[in-house]
Amino acid sequence: MNHKNLFRRALLLATLSTAFFGAHADTLDTIRANKKVRISIDLAVPPSGMTDANMKPTGSDYDVAVLLAKDLGAALEVVPTVGATRIPNLQTGKADLIISTLAWTPERAKVVDYSIPYAPQISLVGGVKGVNVKSMADLAGKSVAVNRSTTQDKDLTDNAKGANVVRYDDDAGVITAVVTGQADLVGTSNALFQTMQQKAPHRNLEMKFVLRVNDLGIGVRKDDPKLLAWVNDWVRANHKNGKLNEIFKKYHGTEIPKDVVEKWLAAK
Repeated sequence: MNHKNLFRRALLLATLSTAFFGAHADTLDTIRANKKVRISIDLAVPPSGMTDANMKPTGSDYDVAVLLAKDLGAALEVVPTVGATRIPNLQTGKADLIISTLAWTPERAKVVDYSIPYAPQISLVGGVKGVNVKSMADLAGKSVAVNRSTTQDKDLTDNAKGANVVRYDDDAGVITAVVTGQADLVGTSNALFQTMQQKAPHRNLEMKFVLRVNDLGIGVRKDDPKLLAWVNDWVRANHKNGKLNEIFKKYHGTEIPKDVVEKWLAAK
């Protein structure tokens, strides 16, 4: 056998080897083989993620993860996270998926793939009744509490010129700051703001204005098309059978608007 043929044979073996091991390294195959799926969930963002009186995980994101794991035929392993560590958990292999109020942004879409949205999230600025704020421009010279690396952090940093954006490492820290009076203004989700209102009725907290309505997707590692396709099919099916809407209504007190779901299903 001449050198040219040896090179061709070696190249063929290398290609076949790469294809073989690449296929077996697929995350969906690994999940099914191990019968376990690791999902990153923030359990300090009620009602999406929280713990009950017995310190057991609960919330809408948790219930979505439980349903997904069941349909995968896998045991669920919760990988605890905060906002800033959701994507790093996925990228470093600590988690297989993210189900943790992960709103779509162009920056995040560069480093993680998103499923079809499974739920909406209203993002807002809220605060005590006596503070006169109706727009981004009104935040100039004022301090606003946010959870670090969230869409609220980015929106306020980019658009609230002259505001002092005070960053906390998790939502629990933001809630504490608002409830105890350390912060009079906050950028957060509607669900978390309702929690603050319930915990501190004496503070007379009110919504000031809406920042955006976010589409929440399930986060999948880049270059993992087989798992992404399965997750997208699963989201479609569970929008159509109403199970995702049931979970959302159970924890958020309202249904996902039908026109929003139709828009999501038509987009991909």
